[in-house]
Amino acid sequence: MIGGGRVVEGPPVRLAVHTLKNKTFEPNLELKYTRYLLRALQSSGGATVVKDDLSADFILDGAIVSVSLPSVAFSQSQTQESRVTVKVAVTVRHRKSGKIRWTGSSENSAEFFVGSSTSDGTSGLQFNRVLQDRALEQAGRGAAASLADGFLSARDQDKFGVDTIQESPVSISGNQEQLLPTQSSNAVESSNGSEE
Repeated sequence: MIGGGRVVEGPPVRLAVHTLKNKTFEPNLELKYTRYLLRALQSSGGATVVKDDLSADFILDGAIVSVSLPSVAFSQSQTQESRVTVKVAVTVRHRKSGKIRWTGSSENSAEFFVGSSTSDGTSGLQFNRVLQDRALEQAGRGAAASLADGFLSARDQDKFGVDTIQESPVSISGNQEQLLPTQSSNAVESSNGSEE
């Protein structure tokens, strides 16, 4: 059972996760955000993250698409509160066919207060950058959790089951009891040409 009372049934999807591309001007987010996404996917129970593409059934690629820093509260002379908003987009494709099975994006925000200086003499600019970095981390974790939840929902909708069935060693003359637990007769019927 995971957050929200959802029960994950069947074996997890074997997934290779590539480092997210950073398409923003905000430096060094790609490794952090990839790590957040890995943790969120692993804790959901819906995916087994594997190290190399050849061990995976599916490959996740993605990018940090945007980072914005609008002022939320301000006076005539300075910003008093800012918001960090990040957008992350991912695609999951079948390793062998290259067919995209799921796409997801998440936009998440975190606010932080802006100060002019701190009590220990640290300049306001340095202190504000630390607060901004924390807000970027918080927004990134939220985006990763949202994407992992979307991935799990796609898995529950059997977006990743059809290719597994087509590659199954079960013969056509075999009975349905030979199918793996995550494979249902519905999934077999949908693999005959109809697309979800």
